[in-house]
Amino acid sequence: MNNDFDSRSGYRAKRKKTNLILNGLIVVVIVLIVFVAYRIFASGDSSASPKNDVQHTTEKQTTQNKNQTDSAEETNASVADENASSDTATDGTSVEDQEGSTNDSQEEATDKESTANDEKTTENKDWKPVGTTQTGEHTPVYDTSSADWQEMLNAISYATGLDQNNMIVWHLGRDRSKQNASIGTVSSKDKKQNYTVYIEWVDGQGWKPTKVDKN
Repeated sequence: MNNDFDSRSGYRAKRKKTNLILNGLIVVVIVLIVFVAYRIFASGDSSASPKNDVQHTTEKQTTQNKNQTDSAEETNASVADENASSDTATDGTSVEDQEGSTNDSQEEATDKESTANDEKTTENKDWKPVGTTQTGEHTPVYDTSSADWQEMLNAISYATGLDQNNMIVWHLGRDRSKQNASIGTVSSKDKKQNYTVYIEWVDGQGWKPTKVDKN
């Protein structure tokens, strides 16, 4: 009897111990499952969060770009309006008016230039031949010791008003645009008065000034 009781008690004790171990293992497994599930869900949330952040950032950048584009379009429209206003203001003066103003300025400049040239050029219809001692057929002689040379200087002095003692002769030669004509370039000795003198021969009367350019 005692042996059977002891056997049963030992069996129950072993069974109870086994149940405790099994229950403990089950609890451990459940805890592990819960832990692993938590880690998985937590990891899923954290990975999903950056996506949301990226989406929000992208939407924010898109909004900013749209605002910048709208601002740029408004600026361009403003510049276009200003340019249009400027063009309108410019169009207020017609091309014909501008061309007329330019032509008037050019004509005025031409008139001033012509006036200045007229002041520098003298042609006196009252000039007379200075006389001559030469007879016969005349041929210009450009020898400084000749009578023809001296008479040409007389005509140049007569036209310019320069005394021959205050005259430097830089050039005296043939005027090839006319027959029996000469051109002389002279100045005062201080070089403040400079002239180009055109003279022509009048048979039996000598050299006559025809034009004086004041240089």
